[in-house]
Amino acid sequence: MARNAQALQRRTAEAIAQRSDLPVRTRTASTGLRARLRYGFDNTMSRGTPALVAWLFAVTVLLVVVFAVIDVVSGMRRDQLGFWEAAFQALLHALDPGTVAGDTGARWSFILTMLVLTVAGLFIVSALIGVIAAGIDARIAELRRGRSVVLESGHSVILGWSDSIFTVISELSIANESRRRPVVAVLADRDKVEMEEEIRAKVPDLRGTRVVCRSGAPSDIDDLAILSPTSARSVVVLSGDGAEPDRDVIKALLALRSLLAVDEGPRVVAQLRDPANLEVARLIGRDRPGGISLLDIRETVAKLVVQTSRQSGAAAVYRELFDYEGDEIYFLEEHPLAGATYADAQLHYDQLTVIGVAQGSSVQLNPPPDTVVGDRSLVVIAEDDSVLAAAPRSVAAVAEDAFADHAGEPARPTHAVVLGWNERAPIILRELDRYAAPGSTLTVVTEHGAPGVPTTANLAVTVVEAGTTRRAVLDEHVPPGCDQVIVLCYSDDLDAEAADATTLITLLHVRDILARSESSTPVISEMMDDRNRVLAQVADIDDVVVSGEIVSLMVAQLSEDARIEPVFHDLLEEEGSEIYLRPAEWYVAPGREVSWATVVEAAARRGETAIGFSSARLAEPGSRVGVAVNLAKGETVVAEPGDRVVVLAEL
Repeated sequence: MARNAQALQRRTAEAIAQRSDLPVRTRTASTGLRARLRYGFDNTMSRGTPALVAWLFAVTVLLVVVFAVIDVVSGMRRDQLGFWEAAFQALLHALDPGTVAGDTGARWSFILTMLVLTVAGLFIVSALIGVIAAGIDARIAELRRGRSVVLESGHSVILGWSDSIFTVISELSIANESRRRPVVAVLADRDKVEMEEEIRAKVPDLRGTRVVCRSGAPSDIDDLAILSPTSARSVVVLSGDGAEPDRDVIKALLALRSLLAVDEGPRVVAQLRDPANLEVARLIGRDRPGGISLLDIRETVAKLVVQTSRQSGAAAVYRELFDYEGDEIYFLEEHPLAGATYADAQLHYDQLTVIGVAQGSSVQLNPPPDTVVGDRSLVVIAEDDSVLAAAPRSVAAVAEDAFADHAGEPARPTHAVVLGWNERAPIILRELDRYAAPGSTLTVVTEHGAPGVPTTANLAVTVVEAGTTRRAVLDEHVPPGCDQVIVLCYSDDLDAEAADATTLITLLHVRDILARSESSTPVISEMMDDRNRVLAQVADIDDVVVSGEIVSLMVAQLSEDARIEPVFHDLLEEEGSEIYLRPAEWYVAPGREVSWATVVEAAARRGETAIGFSSARLAEPGSRVGVAVNLAKGETVVAEPGDRVVVLAEL
């Protein structure tokens, strides 16, 4: 067989060599009339369906005219017709094959002539139907590809695709409930139909918001122009799941920069995964008023994990403030409190919670009680922006005799346990070190990754490489007396489902270990998929921080109002005031029914801002902690053992 193959190759080579010896004939371009007509016809046909329909129309007209002339000149009819009547009859024969059946009694020459016209008409009509059907199919295919221009204004634009897009769309749909015919336009390098089906499946209730999907690259200027970003209200650039997501975000920002005017245009919010790329992204928006709102996913999630791990129930407070369900943060610009102090402003409104003052891009949360408001805006927590203008004044009485006298507790060394490791872990350790008292200790247990422990000043860190799903390992390194347990997902080494499954197994073991010793140590978990939050409730843990969800909530808020960016920054930073859940008996006498205004005043005298109340009585089924934010000043509360007041305060 090998010899046969070699012989075949040899004969083929000889044949090619013989052909190469033949004289080569070159085809010269013909410039005659026939060639020019053919060239013009080819150019016309290449224009698509409209050109094909035009040619078929022309052929039909020619047939009708020719056969009408034959009919009139030949005199084949027994009753002669004029030219236009003959042309109309010819048209009927060409378009309707049944017309020839009515030619009974006519001469055979006329019947045969009309039969020829009918057969020719059949070919033309069939071709016309085929051309129109092909054109419709092509148009449907084009629509499925998502290449038509979005002719909207005041809409929200989302560039890129990731799991966080569903949370962003859901939050925008809630924010758009008060708007007329709101639209969210999505551009991603995916199939249009697949995007629409996935959004319908994961965001079933859009609350009247229409989602328009288009296929294309967000970094391509021509593709980006399809969404009409210049007339949009806001643009959100998502960090995808590719190998270099930040590179794609920066390219999309550059494409936006080339389309948008310097001094006007929509608000732009972008996600980034690597803090090293923040400065480059800021350079792109340096000429725009307010720049570009940038959200570092890695650092934001790490800081939130630390904030929530220090006290049970904090994650519920952050989620309440960051999403559009319930109460959110707004800016009240017009108010009658220019000459009032911050302490007076806290008690002025019945259904608004004042948490700070703002002027321009400068925001100060929980300023000193004697701070004069002046011409600054008030930073408030409200149910919706529609209640700001007509917010009623509070008439609730403050019972000063119910104030409690508690100086707080001094900081003490703590012991924390971190189970798992990912790219956010070094930031988490640095943040924990900022809040830790000198002499505190931390144990890191991980079976994946190469832990690079940062330099710490207050924490003594010990790294143990062992399986975090093994009960013997957890029994050894999770002591009942530890102050906090943080379970991180292996997002760098496992896919989302495998990482969350490993986290759930670890949580079950940890909660059982702590329950056997009746320990109240708070357990905080980080997960990748929000759907696994329900499964985590079986483990009876305190809080779950879903990496993509919390960042998506913040992105949606920033896309609606860029002024909220410094508020988010202050709430997550160690400097200034943060959210704390402190025992209610620190503020009012236990067991006594008092107005919420009394609690607010008691907190103000401690230099704190009361924003909510936490109690097991407020917990929903399956949850250990219940939190109510932005209580009316006239609402009454009773401080019982285990109840806590949510405040903005310094450490």
